[in-house]
Amino acid sequence: MPHLIKTNFNGDPNIGMYAVATDSFCLVGKSVPDSEVKKIKQVLNVPVYKLRIYGTSFLGIFIAATSKKILVPKIIFDEELEEFKKIKEAKVEVINTRHTALKNNILCNDNVAIFSNEFSPEEKKHLSRKLGIKNPITLASINKAVPGSSGILTNSGGIISPSTQEKDIKKIEKKTNFELGLGTVNMGSPFLGAGVIANSNGFLVGSLSSGIEIGRIDESLGFLN
Repeated sequence: MPHLIKTNFNGDPNIGMYAVATDSFCLVGKSVPDSEVKKIKQVLNVPVYKLRIYGTSFLGIFIAATSKKILVPKIIFDEELEEFKKIKEAKVEVINTRHTALKNNILCNDNVAIFSNEFSPEEKKHLSRKLGIKNPITLASINKAVPGSSGILTNSGGIISPSTQEKDIKKIEKKTNFELGLGTVNMGSPFLGAGVIANSNGFLVGSLSSGIEIGRIDESLGFLN
């Protein structure tokens, strides 16, 4: 099976806005076609759940997750939350914060969490506990407010916007124990989180992405030696 696929969802290359992937599961918006869900299953090799959040398909904006925890904002509708609770692989935690775009504001894998500087110190501690991750990271770079939009982090590798400062890159690499790549997606967009869906098994990338961008993502996520 391929470990990468170049695609779009209903013509939108910003596929990362519709999905959250971990090494245990992938959550996708209800509007994602079943044909694309099949591709996701093939590439990521995990169960895929089609859901809604706040009446939308933008799971890749509102939801942050590790392989064992799913964080959803309090704006989630009750009937939507009941669907999330059916997910066998992880525990769902409802987060009461005005920064409801949790995926945009948190970049994480199963061991490391990088938080937006918009969160208070108390919120960062609370979110770290809910994710089961110690020692949260805050960036000083231009993308410090939306680290989840600016990068992709799996348990095997990571890539982040070229605007990230060197001291932040070193800080992340020290926590992850792997080299962090710099790159873009969809013909120059620094918002990698919006254009990529990835876990340790593979990744899907937006259809506007160039060969050079895909190659850089492929290498940074640990699939090329």
